[in-house]
Amino acid sequence: MVFPTVQFAVFFAIVLALSWALMRRRHVWKTTMIAASYLFYSAAGPIFCLLLAGITLGNQAAAKLLVRTDDARARKRIVAGAVALNLVTLGVFKYYGFFATEVNATLDHFGLGLSVPLAAIALPVGISFIVFQAISYTVDVYRREIPAAGTIDVALYLSFFPQLVAGPIVRAREFMPQLEMPRDPRKVAVGAGVALIIIGLVKKVAIADTLAREIVDPVFGVPQAYAAPDVWLATYAYAVQIFCDFSGYTDIAIGVALLMGFVFPQNFDRPYRAASFGEFWQRWHMTLSRFLRDFLYIPLGGNRGGRWRTIRNLMITMGLGGLWHGAAWGFILWGLIHGIALVVEHQFRGRVKLPRWLGWLIVFHVVVLAWIPFRAPDLGLASAFFAQLVQPGPATLWTVPVVLATFIVIASQLVPAKPLDALRLRFERLHPAALGASMAIVIMLVAATVSSQGVPPFIYFSF
Repeated sequence: MVFPTVQFAVFFAIVLALSWALMRRRHVWKTTMIAASYLFYSAAGPIFCLLLAGITLGNQAAAKLLVRTDDARARKRIVAGAVALNLVTLGVFKYYGFFATEVNATLDHFGLGLSVPLAAIALPVGISFIVFQAISYTVDVYRREIPAAGTIDVALYLSFFPQLVAGPIVRAREFMPQLEMPRDPRKVAVGAGVALIIIGLVKKVAIADTLAREIVDPVFGVPQAYAAPDVWLATYAYAVQIFCDFSGYTDIAIGVALLMGFVFPQNFDRPYRAASFGEFWQRWHMTLSRFLRDFLYIPLGGNRGGRWRTIRNLMITMGLGGLWHGAAWGFILWGLIHGIALVVEHQFRGRVKLPRWLGWLIVFHVVVLAWIPFRAPDLGLASAFFAQLVQPGPATLWTVPVVLATFIVIASQLVPAKPLDALRLRFERLHPAALGASMAIVIMLVAATVSSQGVPPFIYFSF
């Protein structure tokens, strides 16, 4: 169920009314929201709801065992087993086909005559986000950062529909305490929620989908058919598309959660203004960055243990971060490019001081060019795309809307944030009637940009 659709609008209108009506009856509200969330997830495939329930019960069982056990070794075995089970679940559904294919190709290359059986396994929508949140709950209980919650609370945490299929990755210690807070529909941040939903709709439908339709999909589909001007524009346009698509989803998710009385963590903070790669990852997909830092990079040793261990830890973290996005070499290469960039930056920190404008120019273009293998269907097409970047020829896809949207989104991240934040704050304080009218107008304008094929799924639904 995609957010910018009539189907979701009807679903959310009903759920929001129920949420506001039942907020003060805590237990009834929780069970109703679980039912609504499972109904939302069943739109992707009813069978996936069984997987979600299994992940929930498995991690809750591990959390209960952790609470009842004081022995340090036993607790380590329990949490290790729970994390391993989560990762095996992710691996089977998301990576089995990829690795089986690669192993078979290697065996065939050496003429061994062996093969790993292939199986067609459907990829559950948002499985990576679900598994990471499940891990965060179990590990937070293990670290005694939160107590083990009730099964109903855990079920709601892992299934809550605003962020179920594409994040942001909300830590258990951020979500669980909010379940215990008194709920009052009169204290809901309606203005902020509506403002974020409007911004998200414009980003996703009016900008991201338009750029995908007009230039990104055609050029990435057959890069050999286009010359350098179109290929370069498509490169910048995809950087804008993926930002607007994913941050647009996040804006809508956070806005929807706010209308239901929940505060989610920020996930994007103008990433294309970053003047270092470390800063980029403090601004891009921030909830994934901190998850990788807290659950992978730091447990590996972080920057402790000397230069080579730091390099190893950075490369492992970013390589696995790339693989998390999908079972393809392009994702792995994208992660390794960022890993190498972070390693180089770490090694020269304190030795070389670049002007901020030069640092921004380098970081921005490495980030933008690294999106090419991320977006390309395979490495062969990515290689062809890079070759076309220096192929002279005419600009056939340069239109005013495409160029203007690409330029405005990038430029808006470079200007000071204060005026834009002040404008949004003024909008949030409008009278509810004015907010509703504004939303209706935006929906009509955005709907006018939708193609006959409808609104495509968010890019991160596949992750």
